[in-house]
Amino acid sequence: MSASLLLVAVLSVVIAALSRHYNLSSPLVLVVVGLAIGWIPGLSAAELDPEFVLFVILPPLLYSAAQDSSYQEIRANRRAIGLLAIGLPLFTAAAVGVVAYLSVPHLPLAAALVLGAIVAPPDAVSAQAIGRRVGLPRQIMTLLGGESLLNDATALTALRVALAAAVGATTSVWGGVETFLLAAVGGLVIGLLIGYLVFRIRDWLTDPTIETAIGLMVPIGTYFVAEELHTSGVIAVVVAGLFLGQRSARVGYATRIQDAAVRKSIDALLEAFVFLLIGLQLPDLIRGLAGQSWLHIAFDAAMVLIATILVRFVWVYAATYAARVLPGVRRREPPPKPSWLFVVGWSGMRGVVSLAAAFSIPLTTESGEPFPARAEILFLTFVVVVGTLLIQGVSLPWVIRRLGVSSEEDAAADRLAYAAAQDRASREAESYLDTMARDIDDQDPRQLQVAMLRKWITTQRNTAWEELGRGPEDIGESPTAAGNRMRNKMLAIQRRVFIDERDAGHIDDEVLRTALRRLDFAEGVNDRET
Repeated sequence: MSASLLLVAVLSVVIAALSRHYNLSSPLVLVVVGLAIGWIPGLSAAELDPEFVLFVILPPLLYSAAQDSSYQEIRANRRAIGLLAIGLPLFTAAAVGVVAYLSVPHLPLAAALVLGAIVAPPDAVSAQAIGRRVGLPRQIMTLLGGESLLNDATALTALRVALAAAVGATTSVWGGVETFLLAAVGGLVIGLLIGYLVFRIRDWLTDPTIETAIGLMVPIGTYFVAEELHTSGVIAVVVAGLFLGQRSARVGYATRIQDAAVRKSIDALLEAFVFLLIGLQLPDLIRGLAGQSWLHIAFDAAMVLIATILVRFVWVYAATYAARVLPGVRRREPPPKPSWLFVVGWSGMRGVVSLAAAFSIPLTTESGEPFPARAEILFLTFVVVVGTLLIQGVSLPWVIRRLGVSSEEDAAADRLAYAAAQDRASREAESYLDTMARDIDDQDPRQLQVAMLRKWITTQRNTAWEELGRGPEDIGESPTAAGNRMRNKMLAIQRRVFIDERDAGHIDDEVLRTALRRLDFAEGVNDRET
């Protein structure tokens, strides 16, 4: 199994690289390729281990998303996010469960609710990836991101309750509420405690490499501790990620740069691995349905898939407009844009969390009987995951463009806010330089450094204000951009000379690495200002 997973990991990265190079949607390409590879005769299947997904793959992705999220934006949209992350999964579990109970023969209600809880949480990884590529407004991205941070916890807790009822364990409505509250409150406390502890440790350290290594252990360690204490590992990881993300501005620049690079690399690997693994599961699921009527199975799958898609629309529209009748909401908030609501409703693709939850269903009940319709539940989950990825995922960019939903207003507001903040920051820095210059004699060589720093600060301010008057249609090169281009060319020339010096034996590799590191940082700063 380990060799199969290693092969899947290598292949997924190669496919993802090719997809990005040709500007294709990586999740969709990976799923399709996985479906094709799964049918190759004689190829050993890469089994999906639910414990591996929930303990190794899910925590780093949630942690990274939380670190990149804005606590201020989430707080400002907390009501809408709460409706999507808590209300919608519960509504989906109940509604899809009832549809499955009425459609699938010999499926008990408790087992149908298990299916509903499994397909309840959308996987916003693919939706956010598409949204970033086509330029969704920040508020929609905040809603989808905030939903993805918490909906897994809601759905997985609901799954615990549904599974307890399905296998014959004693449970009640109050027991389910108690389980949910324990998971939520416990996860919140554990996440805050671990986040604060890690922040204090990293603040005490001065070694970026060790600080990043500690950061890599936070999501998996937090999830494990929370689950061992029978609380929500998902909520604990999300809270720890939000806490540390808000305080990342206070860590050293080297740690911050290194953290971001490492997280993005791990995210790319895990996301590619997950979507390819999804496609590889089909042959085993098909074999589990041997001897059954495929006409009936196709009908059942279509009903569950349609219900899963429609339920999200019903909730998004109903909850949005119903919430506006609350006192003060209508006056405080502008009316929602119908196009935005449709995009949020259409961004309901399911992912690997649903498949991992399905594979975690026990083989037998408390009485030793086989779990009712387990093979059917696994297959229906697969249809919902792949169906939503291929139907909604393929069409989502077209829907966004067709409805004219874009982030141009956000980009303009961001440029104005950045320019104003940069102007104030530059004036504060110039005030410091004025103070320093008064204490330095005019003939002191340090005056040259003051002049260079003053010119650099002026360039920063001018660049920010130049961006205000430049939209996507402005393709001409600004003076600052021309200066940065020439600076990059000079850095490239210096880099080539250092490499030639190493090749000629005049300097060794350690000297070369030091020189390249300094030139790379200079080019990185230059690119950020472009």
